[in-house]
Amino acid sequence: MYKYFYFICFFLCTINAGYGQQSDSMPAIPAMRQLHHEYIIRSWEAIRTNTAKLVPVSDDEQIKVDRILFELRSFIERSELIDNNGKYTWLRGVNDILTGYINNSTVNRPAPTSIVKLLETYQTAMQKQLKGESIAPLMQFLDLESAGLFAENIGLLKNIGIVEVKDSIVVKQCVRNPDRILPILVKSPGTASAESLIIQAAFRNPEELYSYAAAPNSLGKKIQSVNHPFVKIVAQLALTSTGRMYFPFLDQLYTGKLKMDSITRFVGNDTSSGYYSLLVKTRIDYASRMQAGDTPMAAKVLSAKLKSKGIELYINEINALHDENNPAVRFKIISRLSPQELYYLAVTGEEELYTSSYVNGVYPRIFSGMKIPRADSILKWVNYDYYKKFIKIAAAYNKLDDFLAKMDKQDAEKLMKGFVNGLEKTNSLEDAVDVADSYASIYNPSLKKLMLNQVRAELNRCTEINNKRGKVIYELLETIFSSLEPNSKIDLSAKLGIMPVYELPNQFLKDESNGRVVMQQFFYGDKDGMVIFNAFLNRFRNPNWKITKKSQWVEVSSRKGVPIIIFANLPLDETEDLDTQSQDSLIAYLNEQQLHPSVVIHRGHSYYLNQTVHKMPSSAKLVLLGSCGGYQRLNEVLQIAPGAHIISSKQIGTGVINQGLINVISEDIRLGKNLKWPSLWNNLAVRFSGSAREKFDDYVPPHKNLGAIFITAFQSSMQQEF
Repeated sequence: MYKYFYFICFFLCTINAGYGQQSDSMPAIPAMRQLHHEYIIRSWEAIRTNTAKLVPVSDDEQIKVDRILFELRSFIERSELIDNNGKYTWLRGVNDILTGYINNSTVNRPAPTSIVKLLETYQTAMQKQLKGESIAPLMQFLDLESAGLFAENIGLLKNIGIVEVKDSIVVKQCVRNPDRILPILVKSPGTASAESLIIQAAFRNPEELYSYAAAPNSLGKKIQSVNHPFVKIVAQLALTSTGRMYFPFLDQLYTGKLKMDSITRFVGNDTSSGYYSLLVKTRIDYASRMQAGDTPMAAKVLSAKLKSKGIELYINEINALHDENNPAVRFKIISRLSPQELYYLAVTGEEELYTSSYVNGVYPRIFSGMKIPRADSILKWVNYDYYKKFIKIAAAYNKLDDFLAKMDKQDAEKLMKGFVNGLEKTNSLEDAVDVADSYASIYNPSLKKLMLNQVRAELNRCTEINNKRGKVIYELLETIFSSLEPNSKIDLSAKLGIMPVYELPNQFLKDESNGRVVMQQFFYGDKDGMVIFNAFLNRFRNPNWKITKKSQWVEVSSRKGVPIIIFANLPLDETEDLDTQSQDSLIAYLNEQQLHPSVVIHRGHSYYLNQTVHKMPSSAKLVLLGSCGGYQRLNEVLQIAPGAHIISSKQIGTGVINQGLINVISEDIRLGKNLKWPSLWNNLAVRFSGSAREKFDDYVPPHKNLGAIFITAFQSSMQQEF
C-alpha cells in the first residue's frame, strides 16, 4: 500500500531537480536502474515500519524523509552533472546511508543523528561533491557512527575533504573514549589532530604515554616529535632504562620544582634512603595541593612507589628481624628516617608491618626523632595526609590514646571529630570501615563517647539535608557503637537484619536436611603444606574422631556428639599443580553429594589466599583465613558469603594458632555448643605466650570485626533500599 503512496509523490511533489530547475514529477527511470530505486524504497520502508526495532520515526519526520528521498532520486535521474555510471553510484550511496542508519541504530550508542538530519546532510554533501567542495565541515552535525557512513560512502570516496573527514572521525572516537586515545591513534597515527590528542592523553595517563612513546612504530615516532614540554619529558624518559623511576616526580619536573639532575643522582641507586626521602617530600607537597582541589599528575604513581619502596627498603628488614631482641639491631635501618618518613612508612605499609615492627619500632621513633614530641606537629608537617588512616592504625595497635595525649585536648577532640565527619562524601566505604574498626580498638571511655556523639551529630546532619547514603552509614555506626555500651540491650542481629554477632549458634552451621555440619579446609602443596596437614590429622587421632583417606582428600568424621565431617584436600605437589587438582576434585565431590560447607578454613601462605577465596562456597557461615594479612580480604569474602563470621590475622598467620582455633571450634561444635566469641577468645588467649601470644593478638575475632559487621549491615540495607 505504501508503495503506491510513493508513486503519487512522484507526480505531486516539487523538487529542485537540477538545484536550479523545477520539476513536478519523477523522470522516467530506465529499467536498468529501477532495481536501485526499489532498494531505496525498501530500506526506507524498513525504517518507517520499524521492522528493525529502531527508534520510532514520527509522522512529521516521515513526511520530511519522503520529500528528501524523492528529491535525491529525482535529482540523480535528472542531473546533467552526473553521468550514467555516476547515477548508479549515487543511488547506491543513498541506499547505503539508509542501510547504515539501520545497522547503526541497532547498536546502543549515545545521541544518534536523526534520519532526517542524516539525509539532509547527505543531500548537502552530494551538492558539495558535485561542485568539488569539501564535505568535512558537515561532520560537526553528525555523531561518530553517522560520520563513518559518509567516510565510507561510495559517492563521497573521492571528495577533496575525505582525509579531513576521517581525521574528524578519529577525534570523535577519542572524545567518546578519552581513556583510549592512544590505542585509537595506533591505527591512525597520521591524523591531523594527532598532536593535540597526544597532549590530551599525556595528561590523562602519563604511564600509558610512556609505554607508547617507547614503541618502535609510527605512533611512537609521532609522540617523540610532539613539541610540548610535558610530552617531551615523558617521551625522553621512555627512551631510558630507568625512566619509570622519574615518574613519581612528573608534576614537579613539569612545573620546574625539580630538575632531572636532582633525581638522577638517586635513580642510579634507587635503594638509597635519598630516593625514599624525595618521594616523601614530593608526596607532602602533593597532599597540600590536593587539599586545595588540585590533582598533581601521576599522584597515584607516587603513592604506589612510596609504598613499594618503603616495604622494600625498610619494612621487609625490620619484619625479618622479628626474633631479634635488641631494638638497636632490629631497627637500625630506620634509625635515620625523619618523623615524616616514618609516618609514611606506617600509613603506606599498614598491610605489611608486623605488630612489633609498628609498636616497638616505627611508632615510637616518630616521636623520638622530634625535639618536642607533639602529635599535632607531625600531622601538620605532612599536611594531614592519610591522617584518618594513621588514626585507624594507631587504634588497632592500642596507641591512639597515647597519640592523642601528645596534643592539646581541644585539638585531639577536633581531630577525632574530623575522623568521623563526612564519611558519605567518598565513593567507597573505606573511611567508614576505618571508623568502625577503630572504635572496636578504643578503650578510653571519654574518647568512645566523643566518637559516638559525633556519629549522632553527623546522623542528624545527613537527616536534615536528606542525604540517604550518609544517613544509612551513620545510622549503622550509631547502632553498632551503641550496642557496645555496658548497659546496652541492642540486638544487632535483629536490628540490622544480619546474623548474630557475638556468637554463632550451632544450629546455624548444620545442614537443614540432615543436621550435619560440613567443614572444608584448603591445603597447598608447598614445603610447609604437608607439615601443617600432618599436624592437623594428628590432632584428630583420638576416639572422638574417625579419619578416612581418599585418593584426593581426607574425611575426618565425629564419632560422638553433633555429626561433623571435615573435608581436607591432600597437599599434593604444587609444582605439578596437583594440589589444585585435589581441591577441584573435592569441590566436585561436595557438589555432586550436595554437601554445603558452613565452615571454610584456609591453610596456607598469603600468596595462596586468592585461590581459596575464589573457590570458597557461598554456603560458608564461618571463615578462618589462616594466613598473613587475611584481614585485608574481608570485603571480598563477604561478597561471596554475605554475613559470614570471619576470623583473620592482620599480620602473620601461624600453624600453631590456626590449629588451636580449629581444635576449639570443632570441639565446641561437636559438643553442640554455640560459638560464643568473647569467652572463646579469652580462653584461647591464655594458652599462648611470648611471640605466639603476639601473633595471636594480631588475629581479629568476629565480634571485634566491626568493619566486617558494618559492611554486612550496609549491604543488607542497600538490598532493602532497592
